[in-house]
Amino acid sequence: MQYSSQAVAKPYFVAAIGLFVGQIIFGLIMGLQYVIGDFLFPAIPFNVARMVHTNLLIVWLLFGFMGAAYYLVPEESETELWSPKLAIVLFWVFLAAGVLTVIGYLAVPYATLAKLTGNDLLETMGREFLEQPLPTKLGIVVVALAFLFNITMTVLKGRKTVISSVLLLGLWGLAIFFLFAFYNPVNVVLDKMFWWYVVHLWVEGVWELILGAMLAFVLIKITGVDREVIEKWLYVIITLTLVTGLLGTGHHYFWIGTPEYWQWIGSVFSALEPIPFFALTVFAFNMVNRRRREHPNKAATLWALGTGVMSFLGAGVWGFLHTLAPVNYYTHGSQITAAHGHMAFYGAYVMVNLTMISYAMPLLRGRQANSEKSQVLEMWSFWLMTVSMVFITLFLTAAGILQIWLQRIASDPQPFMVVQDQVALFYWMREWSGVIFLAGLLAYLASFFVGGKPAEARAS
Repeated sequence: MQYSSQAVAKPYFVAAIGLFVGQIIFGLIMGLQYVIGDFLFPAIPFNVARMVHTNLLIVWLLFGFMGAAYYLVPEESETELWSPKLAIVLFWVFLAAGVLTVIGYLAVPYATLAKLTGNDLLETMGREFLEQPLPTKLGIVVVALAFLFNITMTVLKGRKTVISSVLLLGLWGLAIFFLFAFYNPVNVVLDKMFWWYVVHLWVEGVWELILGAMLAFVLIKITGVDREVIEKWLYVIITLTLVTGLLGTGHHYFWIGTPEYWQWIGSVFSALEPIPFFALTVFAFNMVNRRRREHPNKAATLWALGTGVMSFLGAGVWGFLHTLAPVNYYTHGSQITAAHGHMAFYGAYVMVNLTMISYAMPLLRGRQANSEKSQVLEMWSFWLMTVSMVFITLFLTAAGILQIWLQRIASDPQPFMVVQDQVALFYWMREWSGVIFLAGLLAYLASFFVGGKPAEARAS
């Protein structure tokens, strides 16, 4: 059953894809700056391009999560959204804050931006991923609290399900852990410890609950498998996620000045972190194999299966490759980290957002699924983006291995910039893979504008 208030998800999805395109463009700019050091300098220095690239990633994923919640919760709760008007107001506030922040990064030197936005009053700027000025951070908190109030009130007045409860837990956790962005202790060790409370406990903790809830919702809709079966899987996945993810934070504490026991805690629980992602993969394929009907939206089914596989590879396998303390001693801060980060973010959070958008957007436009021609183009976009991301990860992994050998293990270690010149070939291959990724993203965008008769359901 469709609810009219679900329509508020549409602008969130549109903004998410638009910001995603911007993120990839700045990623390509950064990629060129790795091999052509003065590319676009001084207009867009590397540190600015990096801030824009990573901040757009976070903001567009949050837009996707919020849109997914606005679409998912009314249907799960079997009631209209508590306040559609509030959702629209928050959309424009959040979009304006995000756009103005990016303009600030590009137009004003970062130190000047810090002075202009009150960083002297409460020092929160300058930390990776949390570079946002104080007014932006405060705006994020206001938007998040109002959004959570809207979603929570909707759940409370309607049907309570496991999916909506897990989603709420993840979204509240997201908001609560972001509050550590305002705590910037003078002691560098404490600073890094609490910084990871935001970054790690987001991406390897509460965001995984959001991922699980979104994927479970889509799988129920496209497979027709009993809700009870999918909910049992969801319970297992979130339990494994919380047990391994919370203590797995310790793999970031190895070399920042924390007690030695973190090397054991971080290593043991990080070794277990691939398990929930493997369970997610088995879950997705198991549900699709047990489906009771052939849903006309084959593209959404493909994205759902891809989310399980790629999140396991990126977050699970590539994460495990370098999170044991004896290995991480050599690999931390190298291109191995970048390889893991790229595939993990894409496999888990980019793909689950694209899964939800692929499923929900046709319904928001009054059809069960896009036309066959549109879906073929969308499936091409899936393979272009996914295969190119695999190659980006492999090229960065190769660059990281060579970097570690030449810079950290060899009997006569070479200086950092000398090593960078020697791995430039892998950076060029990464750049060309990124161009193909952008082509895939543009194909995804174009698929929504391809006409034709909407696809129809078939009996299995």
